[in-house]
Amino acid sequence: MRRAGRRGGQAQEGNPMENGVGQELGTPEPPAAEGTPAPRPPRARPRLVFHTQLAHGSPTASIEGFTNVKELYAKIAEVFGISPTEILFCTLNTHKVDMQKLLGGQIGLEDFIFAHVRGETKEVEVTKTEDALGLTITDNGAGYAFIKRIKEGSIINRIQAVCVGDSIEAINDHTIVGCRHYEVARMLRELPRAQPFTLRLVQPRKAFDMIGQRTRSSKSPGEGRVASGKETLRLRAQGPAMLEEGPSAFEEEAARRVDDLLESYMGIRDSELASTMVEAAKTSPGVAQLARGLDSVLGEFAFPQEFVAEVWAAVCQPKE
Repeated sequence: MRRAGRRGGQAQEGNPMENGVGQELGTPEPPAAEGTPAPRPPRARPRLVFHTQLAHGSPTASIEGFTNVKELYAKIAEVFGISPTEILFCTLNTHKVDMQKLLGGQIGLEDFIFAHVRGETKEVEVTKTEDALGLTITDNGAGYAFIKRIKEGSIINRIQAVCVGDSIEAINDHTIVGCRHYEVARMLRELPRAQPFTLRLVQPRKAFDMIGQRTRSSKSPGEGRVASGKETLRLRAQGPAMLEEGPSAFEEEAARRVDDLLESYMGIRDSELASTMVEAAKTSPGVAQLARGLDSVLGEFAFPQEFVAEVWAAVCQPKE
């Protein structure tokens, strides 16, 4: 596997005019008051440049200037000459389909981005002999839901063709491209028992050293974490990306507990959603206020009351 000589995002000092700071050419500085030091010229905004490769093999490219996951995929697609819809998901610092290294809403400034693109399409027939299929679903933030975990001993575990990292493209020929992970999980839960259905899956394109692997993701305390104390780029659905300190140990643990609750109640895992809920719980004085706060910003999820109460307990009771 190729490895780049330089890794991660790098802050580079740019031309002040190119970065949107500094005064317009020809406009004089206002005179400083007598006896006071002249104001310092504004510091140029650093350019954050990240290095990336296609996970199955490619030269190294550099990208910058993105605010959210969709823009990130567009930048990667542009430098490699592919369509953004070809990208299923990205991992950080590994070319393998490793769900513990999945790119979420934060990227460390030293992280190297690997983009996993569409590979072969396959169809499997499944008979739902029990309520739970044994799948945990997540999505890439850009319209593709994919399998993040397969439970040992489950219905899906017995179907060798289904693998962690496979994108779910259709259920019974009904396309789900553009659906969020919780919508897909709900569709799968509502399928009737004892009636066969068809899943159309798209697997990530594999390098030669990955062919034949059927990767599984087991629970790990470090899943989805960004190293504490390090500056990260926080991607946002709305507004500019922001440089922030990495989450504290308390915030990491609370987000892990909430992510576990999301899996048990909804059949999804989403570290960024869990972090958002932790932030909401920290600023809510009680369960009722947290329910209203979540409904105002995440109403599409329709969280049940008992779930909100458990989120409150997971975040606030350990702190107390």
